[in-house]
Amino acid sequence: MIYHLIGAGGAGMSVVGQLLLERGHVVVGSDRNDSANLRRLAAAGATVYVGHDAHQVNPAATVVVSTAIKETNPEWLVAKERGQDIIHRSQALAIAAADKDFIAVAGAHGKTTTSGMLAVAFDQLGRDPSRAIGGSLAGGASGAHLGSGTMFIAEADESDGSFLNYAPRVALVTNVEPDHLDHYGSVEAFHEAFAKFAARIEFGGLLICCADSPGALALARRAREEGIRAWTYGHGEGLENHAAIEDTPTGARVVFNGKPIELELAVPGRHNILNATGALLVGIELGEDPAQMAGALAKFVGTGRRFELRGHAHGRRVIDDYAHHPTEVRATLETARNETEGAVRVLFQPHLYSRTQIFAKEFAQALSLADSVVVTSVYAAREVPDDGSEANVITDLLPGSEYVADRLEAARRIAQLSEPGDIVLTMGAGDVTELAGVVVQAL
Repeated sequence: MIYHLIGAGGAGMSVVGQLLLERGHVVVGSDRNDSANLRRLAAAGATVYVGHDAHQVNPAATVVVSTAIKETNPEWLVAKERGQDIIHRSQALAIAAADKDFIAVAGAHGKTTTSGMLAVAFDQLGRDPSRAIGGSLAGGASGAHLGSGTMFIAEADESDGSFLNYAPRVALVTNVEPDHLDHYGSVEAFHEAFAKFAARIEFGGLLICCADSPGALALARRAREEGIRAWTYGHGEGLENHAAIEDTPTGARVVFNGKPIELELAVPGRHNILNATGALLVGIELGEDPAQMAGALAKFVGTGRRFELRGHAHGRRVIDDYAHHPTEVRATLETARNETEGAVRVLFQPHLYSRTQIFAKEFAQALSLADSVVVTSVYAAREVPDDGSEANVITDLLPGSEYVADRLEAARRIAQLSEPGDIVLTMGAGDVTELAGVVVQAL
């Protein structure tokens, strides 16, 4: 088969392209800008183009698009005129995962880290799982890998409802917190999408939900009432099949079915204890010894852009993080607080105008955990600006914070505010990651 990927340089699309190549398919990709992802695809054997042009589309190709691609794209238009098959990225991923046991990780946040934990742990246990992860693993390992084992681990993206294209053997839901309301239109529709996702679990499969998230706990209860097997985990109460987490000085003790399991991780943060406990339950469901699965999870040392150390200078550490939802921002700042006796300084770039407008108050509350906050202009991604939706709607609600629209000036300003012993964070899902190096140079 020939697959033509529009927007092939995107994080999710490039992973799909690599997997299709490993499956033996012919892959052609295009994107409006050159990128490291596009060059990696070319090195793996794909034909890639910088720029979009109808002449680049093979008439025999199945065209793959993401929600970010508009139907006015010339490559989409010519494929539609010819009557070629046009499928969503998630459908192409399902093709790449054919004949594997699909392990889907869903939730408003925590997907990449939890998927990475699963991939590393099962690899440590000799099961060579396939994976489709939006971020790279520590050490630069690709988020895409077609393994010899029976398992396929993937992030299930709820942002556009495309996770409904999967039928997982096991679905792990890290949380259900309203987001992407620009797509769903209402909180009720968002929750209903997760219920439909749970209903797609294959017969006899398992739903695992974090009970610390009220929305995820409600999902587990509803699924069980509808005849779907469901387990929960968390610090509080859950279903009958519940993994109870007890914090310890070195990590956590997880009690499941009356048996304690010691969990010690190489990555910091209470949120990572939750992520690892969910991964532990996946291992138990798939036949792994609990203690051995816990030991394998201890080998996980992180994924790209998840509390990633990017440099240090003059007694200051610069850490880059993908947090772009208020809950993620809060969790990252709490982790930073526990990692330093100095101050925590944050350069935050909001992602999407709609999210910034909807969650301005929640972002301000989360960012208040930092000692200094500089907010730069919104990373628009697929959106166009709306009046009144710039990032200063956050700083207006957070006394002492600063709005600096120019990204480079913002990076220099947060460096200027820092002192020896501080952690300086660059935070957001957009191109703020490029500013981590600017901050290091400015210290």
